[in-house]
Amino acid sequence: MCDTIKHRGPDDEGIDIRDNVGFGMRRLAIIDLKGGHQPIFNEDGSVRVICNGEIYNFRTLRDELEKKGHRFKTNSDTEVIVHAYEEYRDGFPRHLNGMFAIALHDSTRKKLILVRDHIGIKPLFYYFDHRVLVWGSEIKALAASRLIHKELNVDALGEFLSWEYIPGEGTLLKNVHKLAPGAMLTIDLRRPSCAPSTYWDVPEVSENRFKTLDEWTEEVDRKVKESVRRQLVSDVPLGAFLSGGVDSSLVTGSMGRARTFSIGFDDPSYNELHWARKAADHLGLDHEDEIIKPDVSGLFDKLMYFMDDPIGDFSIFPTYLVSRLARKSVTVALSGDGGDELFGGYETYIADEKARQYQFLPGFLRRNAIEPFINSLKPRQAKKGLVNKAKRFVEGLAHPEEISHARWRLFAGEAVRERLFTRDALKQLNTPATAHIFELFKKAGARQPLNRSLYVDLKSYLCDNCLVKTDRMSMAVSLEARVPFLDRELVELAFQIPDRFKVNSGKTKVLLKKVAARHIPSDCVYRPKEGFSIPIKQWLSFELLPLMEELLDSQRIAREGLFQPAAIEKLKREHLAGVANHSHILWALMVFQSWRNRWLEG
Repeated sequence: MCDTIKHRGPDDEGIDIRDNVGFGMRRLAIIDLKGGHQPIFNEDGSVRVICNGEIYNFRTLRDELEKKGHRFKTNSDTEVIVHAYEEYRDGFPRHLNGMFAIALHDSTRKKLILVRDHIGIKPLFYYFDHRVLVWGSEIKALAASRLIHKELNVDALGEFLSWEYIPGEGTLLKNVHKLAPGAMLTIDLRRPSCAPSTYWDVPEVSENRFKTLDEWTEEVDRKVKESVRRQLVSDVPLGAFLSGGVDSSLVTGSMGRARTFSIGFDDPSYNELHWARKAADHLGLDHEDEIIKPDVSGLFDKLMYFMDDPIGDFSIFPTYLVSRLARKSVTVALSGDGGDELFGGYETYIADEKARQYQFLPGFLRRNAIEPFINSLKPRQAKKGLVNKAKRFVEGLAHPEEISHARWRLFAGEAVRERLFTRDALKQLNTPATAHIFELFKKAGARQPLNRSLYVDLKSYLCDNCLVKTDRMSMAVSLEARVPFLDRELVELAFQIPDRFKVNSGKTKVLLKKVAARHIPSDCVYRPKEGFSIPIKQWLSFELLPLMEELLDSQRIAREGLFQPAAIEKLKREHLAGVANHSHILWALMVFQSWRNRWLEG
């Protein structure tokens, strides 16, 4: 099991088996390089812990615990977990600020506790069948135990094709689950049962409507700097990813003199290197960039090894490539992930605003003229552009209005699933495509409308897609990626800020851009949002075409019995003819077929 995740920790291995509970971990040494070997025990050896991640407030917490009489043997951040558990028992996770997946065994109380950090930055998978509990940072580690039964979860597959990720606690394997962000699993080893509980959620407090935009700007600027400083603790070289946009520039600008990294592609509409260079020069950073034309088919096979819990996000490619570039120089890199979900950075929020205005047009004009005309247009080669945006806008309108901005993230709604899956497979799709979005809107409570949407994205798109991508691709090269925007205190602060300071009159991230404009050139701040992506629609027609034909071969699809071969052939034909852009659904199908070959049948 440890060998399968050696890429996550090439520096050390710790294995300890006692009382029918086996602990194993691979360590990427970041803090206390010599003394941080795990598991780490308390003073009498009755409590042991292993932790993947970092506890950023460990020094403050250590001071508090030492004053209460606890004795420390190392300078490791992991050791504070043991003593925090002794002091606060099952409430210990609420005292931690960091990114972590923790396993703790109390041999005296006969308890095993699994904990995942507040936002879900670090992964934790588990399998429980009333006979055995197996857990790990990746599903491949669980599979290596040979204690789990692998069976395809077709219902989760339906969700994967709809959203390009599997929401919530599910995976593509039945009985293998993700521990949710802010959740802990407490097992009484004498009477084993498995029911996760929540120890943290974004507090539902009334937005503070009395502070001015300038007052909020000052407070957010201060809190971002504080969060970045807290995450600079490291005994190894440290740098940051830099795109030249608002989020990454704010992070790097708060670091002081820093090493930064970015990559671009030879397609100019997918290359932002000049913006990264401009921000780096302004901030006086030691910046390194690279234009890459990768061997995409060879890279596909390599990256699918790390997709044992797959996502369909194209940007795994650039995330892996920039991580590989950074790893040549540093062991830790700070990332700008989270800024969009906290401060309203996505165009989907604008699309929802525009959709409400669009409804004022006469229905016959919308249905009989505007939408047929836009649907008749061929997609353009560029990443975005007016035509591509208009087509995507109309596609989103076909989905339920009640899921708000999430309409423009849904790539396979009920109608597409009906055409795509075989009759037998459809019988196993018990969860409607929109179920988790409705549930999260309900949990979001009485916040303002935009903050409800941001809560939904924080709890779904961010933790189930974006953070998975960043963690998986950085760990593939043994690089630790940290995300200062997701510092717990900054998250709690962001949800107190009123909607109008985030998205207003067709402008996104109003407040955060005002903060960023203090530190970087205004044209870096107020340029159109591009996103970290690749020319996948072109690659599917050229570089990746042989791979697509192999993975989505009609005979093979028919033999496997999950999908309608004719429906997939139609998607391929329309995409290759340039009459439609089906890259999202075709790519998700390719990722699934590769996953099935390697992890289910292989």
